[in-house]
Amino acid sequence: MPEKNNTSQDFPVLVAQNGPLEGSRWPLEHTLLLGRDPGCEIVIPDRQVSRYHARLTPGPNGIVLEDLGSKNGTSHNSTLIQSPVVLQDGDLIKIAVAQEFMYLSSDATMPLDSTSSRSERLMLDMRSRRIWVLGTQMDPPLSASQFHLLWKLYENNGSVVTRQELISAVWGDEQSAGVSDQALDALIRRLRDRLAEMDPGHAYIVTVRGHGMRLDIPQE
Repeated sequence: MPEKNNTSQDFPVLVAQNGPLEGSRWPLEHTLLLGRDPGCEIVIPDRQVSRYHARLTPGPNGIVLEDLGSKNGTSHNSTLIQSPVVLQDGDLIKIAVAQEFMYLSSDATMPLDSTSSRSERLMLDMRSRRIWVLGTQMDPPLSASQFHLLWKLYENNGSVVTRQELISAVWGDEQSAGVSDQALDALIRRLRDRLAEMDPGHAYIVTVRGHGMRLDIPQE
């Protein structure tokens, strides 16, 4: 079936990445079959994909992903699934090794023009959660928590963001009270390491002692 571009903000969204369907999006408002068969809602034209490979089903607890006995398996965050799993925001789904998808719990808070061009050295696309450093897409992508942290800094590029604001952006206001400084520091360290892999010549995340963190994107 054709790609559904007019996604409703009331429903979660599946975004195709790194595969023949890259850039396509589907609102998860009803059950979707994924596979090679033309009768599937999401058709993946690759011989490694089974005719009826996997299924996404809205349920009372969220969107459920299940493998349909496929030959080459379905991965959830790099782990082959053996039983149905409930998806969380930012989860990665891989169908065999042919097509990767990202699950977004909602489009409601995403800007219409999600790609910012404020600097070609570091660019983020909120809709697909993709990141480019020095013009090269980051692969594998960041985890959901790493992306939320970087996006909060990116929104406030050049300004100091307090540690509490960062914790709330990553873990949410309700859970932020139980998050330790060590947990935030570990997340920042992993994010710095990923950015350094792409651009070892610049430290993007700057610690402003006694205040918080600041993103430093050189103006080119």
